[in-house]
Amino acid sequence: MAYDFLGLVNEVNKRVNEVELTTSNFATVKGFYAHAKDAVNASIRDINQHEFNWPFNHVEQEDTLSADVSRYPFPHDTKLINFETFRIKKNSTLGNATTRLSVMAYEEYLDHHVEQEYDSTTRKGVPHFVIHGPALEYILTPEPDKAYTVVYEYYRVPVDLDLHDDVPSIPERFKHVIVDGAMHYAYLFRGNTQDALVAKEKFEEGIKNMRTTLINRTYYVRSGMIAQNTGGNISSTRIAT
Repeated sequence: MAYDFLGLVNEVNKRVNEVELTTSNFATVKGFYAHAKDAVNASIRDINQHEFNWPFNHVEQEDTLSADVSRYPFPHDTKLINFETFRIKKNSTLGNATTRLSVMAYEEYLDHHVEQEYDSTTRKGVPHFVIHGPALEYILTPEPDKAYTVVYEYYRVPVDLDLHDDVPSIPERFKHVIVDGAMHYAYLFRGNTQDALVAKEKFEEGIKNMRTTLINRTYYVRSGMIAQNTGGNISSTRIAT
């Protein structure tokens, strides 16, 4: 079965012994079938709300800057922006190298650099700092004097599935987790509280496994060796880390 909206809804239908939908009737269904569609989207939303930084929601964004403009809006689907990733992209035509931007507090910007937004004679050039603005925006200083390209990374909020062939951002190997979550809502719709609780437990366990697989990491630090002279013999002492 295809990994798309129709396929996921039909996985729910099969588990409750309902007739599977087709591409021709998928958009117009009512009753339980419409609820099955809502249940799949609810399950996906629950998964996405459990973590801010699921790697399948990671986006690398490029914005073209405008001369004499300091403030730029976040992408409409932004959930969390990593401000440590901002950099100006190399552009041989404009004559700038790739430069990573340092993060500046908004209060410091107001104290020392906000004049650039009102005084056209302030120093302009390649930005060196990025600031998290208060209105879902980022601010750059110095104010750009050319159409530089800024690159940064963020985690998005996925939109609900709508068309029969829409594909979730969640990798296919976790399809069963989506279906378990959808079954929780499907059983609630039918008043089957006991099965709904069982499905919810499986769903939450599946999310834990997703987190372990995709987010939790074990980091290692390489040990160092210090040579020591002990009575004419050279020995090594391992430094624990």
